[in-house]
Parts: sequence; C-alpha cells; structure tokens
Amino acid sequence: MESLIMLLSEPAGAFGRTVVIFGHVLLAGAVALLGAVLLAWRRGARQSAEAAAREAEQQRLLADLMKAQGEMQGRMATLADVFGARQAELNQSIRERLDGMTSRIGQTMSEQTKSTHENLAKLQERLAVIDTAQSNIQSLAGQVVELQAILSNKQTRGAFGQARMEAIIADALPAGAYEFQATLANGSRPDCLILMPNGAPPLAIDAKFPLEGWNAVRAAEHAEAEKQARQRFRRDMEVHIAAVAGKYLVPGETQDTAFLFVPSESIFADIHEQFETLVQKAHRARVVIVSPSLLMLSVQVVQSVLKDARMREQAHLIQGEVAHLMNDLGRLSDRVMKLQTHFGQASRDIEQIVTSTQKLSQRGEKIEALEFGPSEPDRRQTDHGRLAGSRPSSPHDVPHEDTPRRLRLHVVDED
Repeated sequence: MESLIMLLSEPAGAFGRTVVIFGHVLLAGAVALLGAVLLAWRRGARQSAEAAAREAEQQRLLADLMKAQGEMQGRMATLADVFGARQAELNQSIRERLDGMTSRIGQTMSEQTKSTHENLAKLQERLAVIDTAQSNIQSLAGQVVELQAILSNKQTRGAFGQARMEAIIADALPAGAYEFQATLANGSRPDCLILMPNGAPPLAIDAKFPLEGWNAVRAAEHAEAEKQARQRFRRDMEVHIAAVAGKYLVPGETQDTAFLFVPSESIFADIHEQFETLVQKAHRARVVIVSPSLLMLSVQVVQSVLKDARMREQAHLIQGEVAHLMNDLGRLSDRVMKLQTHFGQASRDIEQIVTSTQKLSQRGEKIEALEFGPSEPDRRQTDHGRLAGSRPSSPHDVPHEDTPRRLRLHVVDED
C-alpha cells in the first residue's frame, strides 16, 4: 500500500512551475473515463430513441409494403393471365411464322441447291475448258520452246526462214513456175528460183537472214552494248548482201535483181526504220529486202505476168475457138429464123382453121334454126275434108299411102 502511495506520489513531469505526479495523472484519467462513459450513455440513449423511431417507421413502411405487395400480387396474377394468353397467341404466331419460314427456307434451300448444282456444272464445264486451254497453252509453250531452239541454231533458223518462204511461193505460184535449191552455173544454190515467161532469166531469192545479230541488238542492256551490236549486225548484213549479189546475180542466167527474205514483218520494219543506209546499200547492190507480205505481193505480180504470158501463148487457140463460136452462133441464128418462119406459117394455118371452124359452127346453128311443116296441097285437102263432113269421099280424094309427101322448108332466119 505504501509502495502504491509512494508510486502515486512520484512526480510524472512538470507543467510550467507545477509538478505533476502520477496520482494527478491517474485522477485525470479517471475523470476522463467517467466523462467518456457518460457521453457514451447519452449517445446510446439517443441512438436507442432514434432506433425506436426508425423501427416504428420501418414497421409502418413494412405494412405499406405488405399492402403494396398484396396489390402487386393481384396485379401480377392479372398480368400473368394476360401474359399467358398473349404468350399462347405469341407461341401460335411464332409457330406459324416458323412453319412459314421453314417452308420458305426449305424452298430457298432447294432453289439454292439447284442453283448450286447448276453453277457447279457450269464451273465444271469452265474448268474443262480451262483444262483444255491450259493443255493448249502447255502445247503452245512446248512449240515456243521448240521454235526458240530452232531460232537459236543457225542452220535450223535458216531452215525455218526457208520453209516459210517456200510456203508462200508454193501457195501463190503453179508447180512449174519455181524451183527450190536449184544449182546455177557458178555452183551456187539459191533457196528459190522463180521462172519467168518467154525465156526470161529467173529471179533468185535468198532466205538466210542473220538473225543472231539482230537478237544481239534487241538483247543489248546498255547503250555501249547496243552500239556494238548494231555495228556487228550492220557488218553481217553488208557481208550477206554482198554474198547474195555475188553468187545469185549471174548475167544472162538470172535477173539483175535478187530478193533477200526477212521472215518477220517487225524485223523488216525495224531494219527500214533504224538501218536506212543498209537498205540503200542493198538497193545499190540490186538486192531487195522483202518481208513475207512484200514477197507475197511480188509473187502475185509474177503470177499475173505468167498468166498474161500464157494467155498470149494461147491467143491463137482462143481466136480459133471464138471463130468457131461465131460460126455456131450464125447457124443458131439461121435456125432460129427458120423456126420463127415455121411458127408464123403454123400460126396462120391455125388462124385459118379457127375461121373455118367458126363458119361451120354458124352453118350448124342455121340448120338448127330451120322449121319442118305440111305442104300447101295437103293443107287444102285437109280443109276440104273438114268441110265435106260425112260425105263419102271418092277413092281419088283419099291420098294413097305410097304417095310421097312434099317437104316445105321455111327459113325463119338467114344471114
């Protein structure tokens, strides 16, 4: 106890000049605790009153809520009935719509299926066409590869140009108007000789065109390479033109002009556009550079010349045939005139026959119009017998059966 008193008497601190001991602190704490308890009690009483008021209000609100809930339950029952009827109608309408939609969807699906089948059939046909076209393209690609292989080889390229030239010549001229690979007196063999009429020298055609030089010009990637390729192509062409002029222009055996066949219209146009001096040199050397169309035109001109020459050769035969034709025409004219005379005579005879027939018809009509009656004495005798009455007649008054009657002709109408 004393120790507690001593503990409470010990100073706990100083507040200004006043010494504060633990007893003071403990007392102040007890006072504060008591105030807090009082404050809590008053607050609890106030909260209890408020809680009671709130509970009363809640009871009133709960009663109102229960009343409203009852009304709500009635309304909900009414709404449930209405909703049930509406839901039945809605279900019926939905079923009808679903049935109609199912029918339409089924019809649409069948139409779509039919259309899909038709489209698939058309697609298969188109795929078949595409497959055919693809096979054709593959075949064409193979042919292009073969053509490229042909054009890459100088010998086969020459054969290609020669084959095209031969096809043009063979299509335009008769069989005896040209020769392929004929040998001249100097031992050279031009690709084609076109034979001229009236013993004129033939026309030589060469189909060996230096295509590799031209391909080098087209394949040049820069200006310097193109310049070198052009120079090489010009040199190759000049050498080839000189070779054609030297080998195929034989005085007295061939024409003084030869053809150099270029197997492409585009190459022909590019040569005339880009190498005009080369074309002029060829003309001065009497070598004409021709394309397929120009060669065809030249061959058609030769064909016309051959036709005119053959017509001149056959002129005397034609004149003889014309003379025979004129003689036959004269005989035909004479026979036609004779036939016309015969027809005229026959027409006059027919007219006379018609006239005689008409006269006979008229006379027959007159004969039909004649009337037959008793003679005048017979008529008088009949009248006398009628007047005599019953008086017996003498044997002389009765005509004999063998007495011939006289016929009287009365003409009622006569022209």
